[in-house]
Amino acid sequence: MKKIVLMLAMSLAVVGTGVAQKYGHCNFGSLVSAMPGTKQADTELEAYQKQLVSKGEEMATAFQQKVTQYYTDQQSGDFTPKVLADREQALQQEQQTIMAYEQEIQQKLGAKREELLKPLVEQVEAAISKVAKANGYVMIFDTSMFNSILFAEEAVDITAQVKTELGIE
Repeated sequence: MKKIVLMLAMSLAVVGTGVAQKYGHCNFGSLVSAMPGTKQADTELEAYQKQLVSKGEEMATAFQQKVTQYYTDQQSGDFTPKVLADREQALQQEQQTIMAYEQEIQQKLGAKREELLKPLVEQVEAAISKVAKANGYVMIFDTSMFNSILFAEEAVDITAQVKTELGIE
């Protein structure tokens, strides 16, 4: 009887240590925002954005002037339908160029933001990892995003086994 009680106690102890895993969470976005270099990065990004946007505004202003002139010329009746059609087509192409530039601005801003914030993000990630390991956390969740894990202990990846179970190659 003593052996059974001892085995049961040891089993509970082993199960208890496996269940007592520590999980934590933090707001990654607010940590990055609180970093000393973030304000400088935001200032640089804002200056870069103004530079890009000013060129786009110049393009839009010139385009608007051309559109206004087109409508004035159209109403005057001094131009042939062929000339007006050619000018309208040129205006459409210019409008597409402006729209493409707007997309380019967004891409450039995203790349610049990533470039400026990357060292700060890496510092925050390193600090989270250090704190997690020092305090025995198995996993750290990011509360600024839904379903985001910032740190996880090394574990067995069961993706292949799940794919096999689902019949996926």
